Order: sequence, then C-alpha cells, then structure tokens
Amino acid sequence: MSNKNELSIATYAALKTCIANGEEQSVKELLAKQPIQALEKSYLIDLAKLNNNATIIKLLEDISVKQ
Repeated sequence: MSNKNELSIATYAALKTCIANGEEQSVKELLAKQPIQALEKSYLIDLAKLNNNATIIKLLEDISVKQ
C-alpha cells in the first residue's frame, strides 16, 4: 500500500543526492512541505550537517514529522 504523503524511494534518493551536493532549491522542491517520517528526517538532517549547509539544515528542521 502506498500513501501519497510518503516520500517515494526515488524521491528520497534524489533528496539525499541533492543534500550531499548542496542543492538548496532542489531540496526545497523535493520536500514540498510534506510531512516525513521522524527517522527519515533525522537521517537527512545528519547528512546535511556533514556538509555544514545551514540553509538545508533549516529546511529539513522545519519539515513536519508524520504522525
């Protein structure tokens, strides 16, 4: 079963790549203000912290967590 609010595997992979490459606008577009799982959010924030990109870290921190 698929839920429209969940990130697809392809979107999640693209999001990780954009974070690693520091592509702020692409990250913003891929997130599209949809809630994500807490574990996914934590992982993506850790990935962004590795690159020390404050803008991407802030984008990720502002995304709501799916209940």
